[in-house]
Amino acid sequence: MTEQVSASDNNDELLAAIDLGSNSFHIVIAQLDQGELRTVDVMSDKVQLAAGINKKRYLTDEAKQRGLDCLSRFAQRVKDLPRDSVRIVGTNALREAKNSSDFIDEAEAILGTPIEIIAGREEARLIYLGVSHTLADDLGSRLVLDIGGGSTEFIIGERFEPREMESLHMGCVSFTKRFFSDGSINQRNFQLAYTAALLELQTIIYRYKELGWNNAVGSSGTVKAIRNACVSCGFAKDKITAEALELLKARVLGFDHYEEINIDGIKPERKKVIPAGVAILCAIFEALGLKELSVSEGALREGVLYDMAGRLRHEDVRDRTINAIMQRYHVDNEQAERVEQTALLAWAQVKESWQLSRKHYDMLSWAARTHEIGLTIAHSQFHKHSAYLLTHSDLPGFTTREQQQLAVLVRGHRRKFPKDEFKALPKRLQEPYRRLCVLLRLAIVLHRSRSKDRLPAITFSIDGKKLQMEFPEGWLDHHPLTHADLEQEAEYLNNADIKLRFK
Repeated sequence: MTEQVSASDNNDELLAAIDLGSNSFHIVIAQLDQGELRTVDVMSDKVQLAAGINKKRYLTDEAKQRGLDCLSRFAQRVKDLPRDSVRIVGTNALREAKNSSDFIDEAEAILGTPIEIIAGREEARLIYLGVSHTLADDLGSRLVLDIGGGSTEFIIGERFEPREMESLHMGCVSFTKRFFSDGSINQRNFQLAYTAALLELQTIIYRYKELGWNNAVGSSGTVKAIRNACVSCGFAKDKITAEALELLKARVLGFDHYEEINIDGIKPERKKVIPAGVAILCAIFEALGLKELSVSEGALREGVLYDMAGRLRHEDVRDRTINAIMQRYHVDNEQAERVEQTALLAWAQVKESWQLSRKHYDMLSWAARTHEIGLTIAHSQFHKHSAYLLTHSDLPGFTTREQQQLAVLVRGHRRKFPKDEFKALPKRLQEPYRRLCVLLRLAIVLHRSRSKDRLPAITFSIDGKKLQMEFPEGWLDHHPLTHADLEQEAEYLNNADIKLRFK
């Protein structure tokens, strides 16, 4: 099902966010004007990707084709936009499917833009960002919940800052497959779905109730459909109340099959998943003691847009995340800054020869600032500990792939060059990240003494397949430890088919 409004022809200030949800794919295009976003185009399609995941957790060919057909239409809308103005995120279905990489490769070829698979808590953060920008800027905490196709996100935050985030494995499509697979509706399968949702909620009830909130807000299609059904039936005026939800539950249970559902406010394409959605929301109301739930027009895709706009204004949440993890693991800030500055100076000198972009600059900067976090665990093999922490920590603002890229850089910053680690990256990223890792390693070698003395002017250049470093005359003779370290580094890199020359 597609819904569109007219769009501006001025593409210079347009941003596009594409949300590859487990139930629906969405695209929203907005114009950035004086720091504010104005929506100019919206499209959506009920792809139901999660419904196409088989028992072995593989996406079926039919589900993949539904998704690719939808993205072919989306691609036409964004083909004239700069690639940096388009961001695409995948959620639970693509997190869960074992063959999601196959779908992603084909989808990226159609769209011409990388697809980012985001973790559940990052999805929650972006949902909160989208919701908070569409609500009044009130003081006091709010609970935001979003029932998706494969997961449900819960966030407690104040104004634009989330404080607590969680993503639970329950969604209207996945629960439809589990409890309403033949389309029939009865008290037994509804109760099974309701109980399963209550069990999922047990992990967050105590923590969330202890934090508390002033008001509760729901977002996305399932919550909107339930609100619209409650209003059309005369059960509620605007918000979903506990009483209205019980009345809607009784109305839904009055039908024997989803195809018989005939309730104003529930579109034909949503009938199949609405029993599971109502069961999940009933469990949420019961577990969290909700009396009423207002509905926001903002959701994940709007959050992605506002996150993009923030990066354009140099308000990148990823910088705050890196600063927080440095503080958490007691990083030597002065040493990290020295390594960072040297690595970025090297990047500036070789970026054109090695075709390195601003995105590579950011990743190199973050790697330099976090390469020693593993020292908190142990000095022995600390580069591996650092990589582990970066891989498995919740890093707000970072996608799963970005965490992997950052971890690979940090893993490779010392000792033997880990050729096989880079092979785990997508092919198009392997060579750029090998090169970034070389720059990081050299910066660390140059600052091994942890001296506060400034380094001399060093020239980095590329000659064919060789990276050349040139020092002021006589400097290396007066710094024999650095000279020996560079000889050792040249040997490490040579074993990885990387040629380093210095004089």
